[in-house]
Amino acid sequence: MSDIEVKKIIEPMLASDGAGVKLKRSIGVEPNYFDPFLMLDEFGSDSKDDYIGGFPAHPHRGIETVTYMLQGEFEHEDSTGAKGRMKSGDVQWMKTGSGIIHSEMPAMTEGTLHGFQLWINMPANLKMSKPNYIYIDAEQMQTHKDEGKIVKVIAGKFKQAEGPVKKHNVEPVYLDIELKKNKEFNFELPSTHNSFIYLIKGEIKIGKHHHQKVENSKLILLEKGSELKVFGSTDSKFLLIAGKPIGEQIARGGPFVMNTKQEILQAVEDYHKGTFVK
Repeated sequence: MSDIEVKKIIEPMLASDGAGVKLKRSIGVEPNYFDPFLMLDEFGSDSKDDYIGGFPAHPHRGIETVTYMLQGEFEHEDSTGAKGRMKSGDVQWMKTGSGIIHSEMPAMTEGTLHGFQLWINMPANLKMSKPNYIYIDAEQMQTHKDEGKIVKVIAGKFKQAEGPVKKHNVEPVYLDIELKKNKEFNFELPSTHNSFIYLIKGEIKIGKHHHQKVENSKLILLEKGSELKVFGSTDSKFLLIAGKPIGEQIARGGPFVMNTKQEILQAVEDYHKGTFVK
């Protein structure tokens, strides 16, 4: 088995989306695409002015969006008829397929809002499939705890804890890890997968080779391998996300990700003609 080492450490770019929500964007800028991952945003602020505008109704086609709330509350509503309030620790996993129109608006007017949204590509044979919305309550998620760490499993498996997302084409791994100072997190990843760590807070050392200091809000792209070792230089919190590459050409057009430019133009036409939602 080969040890996994750091490929690249990236400082997220400050950006805004929706109706002026301030965020940090990493995947979607550099790298533009880390197959099968299209975008990763961290949104978080204790100032309502940074998030109160939310994400009013907008369309998507050809992707999956995974929203993970660490703190705060969001109201979700979409064209499938799904509605719900996301609370701290909850996950919304939405397969947009042939087309969905949805909104995500803060259900709070003060306090801290903090979370992540990940975009996952869909293969050509699923891009025009029926949309599906999966709401995962924090209490549904299994957690592993020991003296050195707490691992919350959203997708994949760690020890005896298994995530609620199963039988997925990219075989995703999505773990939320809290690691204590001077403790180690060890995990075996499929050697086929592309993987990354997003360090939320703290300082960590990855693998056996020397790499630059990593601390607070950094995207860490990992080399392919099977044995991941993470050492906590301080008390730390990070996400580990991995998925099997799809290996198809992609075409982007704002909220649409398809395989060709013509399919993007068709999505835009469908949306403006009012035939977008099947």
